[in-house]
Amino acid sequence: MSQEKDEIVLRGLKENNLKNIDLNLPKEKIIVFTGLSGSGKSSVVFDTLATESRRQMTLNYPAYVRYQMPRYERPQADLMQNLSPVIVVEQRPAGGNSRSTVGTYMDIDPLIRLLFSRIGQPAIGTANDFSSQSSFGRCPECGGFGEVITPDVDKLVDFDKSLREYAVQFKPLSPSGWQGNWMMTCGLFDPDKPIRDYSEEDRRLLLYGPREGERAYAPFHTKNGPQNAEWDGLLPRFTRVYINRDISKLKQVSQEDVLAVSTHSLCPTCLGSGLNPQVLECKINGLNIAEYDHLELPEILEELEKVKDPMGESIARQAIPYVKQLIGMGLGYLSLSRKMGTLSGGEAQRVKIARQLGNSLNNLTYIFDEPSAGLHPEEVTMLIRMLKRIKAQHNTVIVIEHNLSVVKAADEIIEMGPGAGAGGGHVVYQGDLAGLKKSPTANALGHPLKINKNPRDKRDYFKIRKAKNNNLKNVDADIPKNVLVAVCGVSGSGKSSLILEAFREKYPESITVGQSGIGIYSRSTMATYMGIMDDIRAAFAKETGQPAGLFSFNSLGACPVCKGKGVLTPEVAFADPVTIPCEACGGTRYSGEALSYRYQGKNIIEILELTIDEAADYFKQQKILKRVFTLRDVGLGYLTLGQTTSSLSGGEIQRLKLASQLQKQGQIYLLDEPSLGLHAEDDEKLLDVFQSLVDRGNSAIIIEHNLDFIAASDWVIEMGPGGGKQGGQILFEGTPEDMLNAETVTADWLRDGTSRILNQ
Repeated sequence: MSQEKDEIVLRGLKENNLKNIDLNLPKEKIIVFTGLSGSGKSSVVFDTLATESRRQMTLNYPAYVRYQMPRYERPQADLMQNLSPVIVVEQRPAGGNSRSTVGTYMDIDPLIRLLFSRIGQPAIGTANDFSSQSSFGRCPECGGFGEVITPDVDKLVDFDKSLREYAVQFKPLSPSGWQGNWMMTCGLFDPDKPIRDYSEEDRRLLLYGPREGERAYAPFHTKNGPQNAEWDGLLPRFTRVYINRDISKLKQVSQEDVLAVSTHSLCPTCLGSGLNPQVLECKINGLNIAEYDHLELPEILEELEKVKDPMGESIARQAIPYVKQLIGMGLGYLSLSRKMGTLSGGEAQRVKIARQLGNSLNNLTYIFDEPSAGLHPEEVTMLIRMLKRIKAQHNTVIVIEHNLSVVKAADEIIEMGPGAGAGGGHVVYQGDLAGLKKSPTANALGHPLKINKNPRDKRDYFKIRKAKNNNLKNVDADIPKNVLVAVCGVSGSGKSSLILEAFREKYPESITVGQSGIGIYSRSTMATYMGIMDDIRAAFAKETGQPAGLFSFNSLGACPVCKGKGVLTPEVAFADPVTIPCEACGGTRYSGEALSYRYQGKNIIEILELTIDEAADYFKQQKILKRVFTLRDVGLGYLTLGQTTSSLSGGEIQRLKLASQLQKQGQIYLLDEPSLGLHAEDDEKLLDVFQSLVDRGNSAIIIEHNLDFIAASDWVIEMGPGGGKQGGQILFEGTPEDMLNAETVTADWLRDGTSRILNQ
């Protein structure tokens, strides 16, 4: 009897836009899902396969344990068989709080602390004493943060305004918050007098609190009646509540909000390490633990390999493989102290991959979401080697990817499409590279790079002089205005330091479209994000004479049963969650009354079901049309006005952010990897947006690895030659045509790309 093929069997997949599709995925292969942005790749891989695998894994635990774990709803599918446990490596930030570093994330830091506690001289004590979060180890001056943050009174207070006019320019302490309201009503201060006109005594009491040895009390109104509360001064209160606490645990305020009204400088006591000076006296081979943490990874490897003391050698041997994995992922320019929050999307993803390479389990399914994001073409070959290594350990590797080098390296290619959104959700092709014909991906594989041979004239320049941000080596740059500029180079070469730091400091009016998320949640739609919804509601209100709130499912128009959610999730103890459409509103989220009113023949739901392309023909208001045309220009015409932002793919979110920023009549646009999440066919649409942006007299500077974008630009700047200490210099400045004759790593790939053919 012949042995059955070992493969994952998926039948009748209907999640999101999937059109009842069937798939067989061979195990122990590299399978690449590709296709246009929004074609259904994530719906198969994340929303179906990964979700069901995780759901079934949790069923192995006792009910009371399951109740504490994330709970997964069964995806919409007829049959899902032969799944194996999944490890998902997404593009999302690696998480952790503001103190999370590469060393803590990779679990190397505990080993380094243990090493110092065992063999460091003079001896200190336990491993925990080497942590800035322990009572002994933390610096007494800065509390372990490494920075001294103090409120800046001139940023915090506008002295020309009164308390009622929002003189306090920090929302939680302004009249909109209870503390600001208390300041106005407590009787200690005149709420309508500009702060500048206060007597010196009153101003001092407001800002700094009562004099030493004195106390000030004022009535504070609570639901239980007035109570006396102590007034401690605006700056002491700000320091106590917003600086001396972990901001990540506070709602309604972010670290950025606090830093915007503060000054922060390196702590003079611990010089930024966050450690007690006594801890810093303990050394191994002349280095203290803070110096260890700031070494680049190859230097740490050298130090660990020097440890020969028997007690320390066994600990060093445990740390060495983790460090080697990071170096092997091309991250040798990082240090253990590098904050996870400061890594680019591509860097964070590779740190996550390096962490996974440390496990010795096999027969797993690894799922990677665009692992080439943030990688120079030269570094993609290293990524492919790593994917093959995971496969060789008897694992299945599933990759969502647009990078053509990764597509070529696949054992099995699955292309979704043929279009995006409602036009996607089908399997266009499944098989090996040789059989891939007549599809968007096949076209891209056979399509040579188009080098821009007629760049725009350069008449004026943005000038950067002696930039030293991060690893920049006193860089001077003349960046042409009113043209399309591409900034390229290997990871860590200084691209972001030059453009997103040095350039922005010199030209703060620049509009930046970065890689950060957009604060997506289930009630946010395309229309609300773009600011179209208010105008639609106003149009309904004008036509019907009803309040605008009746046409919002977050307000008066919400279905009374599901409260505007459109679905109900019955709480059944210890059972998996089940989401069912609300029968009262049929999943529309709106009340019957809201749906009874019409504008130009359509009710509010029928309008939200219009695609962007259809909305362009339906509306007459210029304000709405301007935003609709912008969405269409960035290639999102297939999405509906009512589509939730939480259901968008990474590439769609990037273009939505870009569309929202194009509303501003800015002069300088800085774009951090705008091609992220885009198929080659989508690249051309986005390039057209940039070209028309520049044609209208704007300047566009893009940080990119995508060769199509580099080839189409008017001017190219390459940073390098390496990452970290080996980077920070300008290797090349010129037109894409000039670059064909340059001796740089990007120039090699550009020359290669001009002769790109299938199966090269």
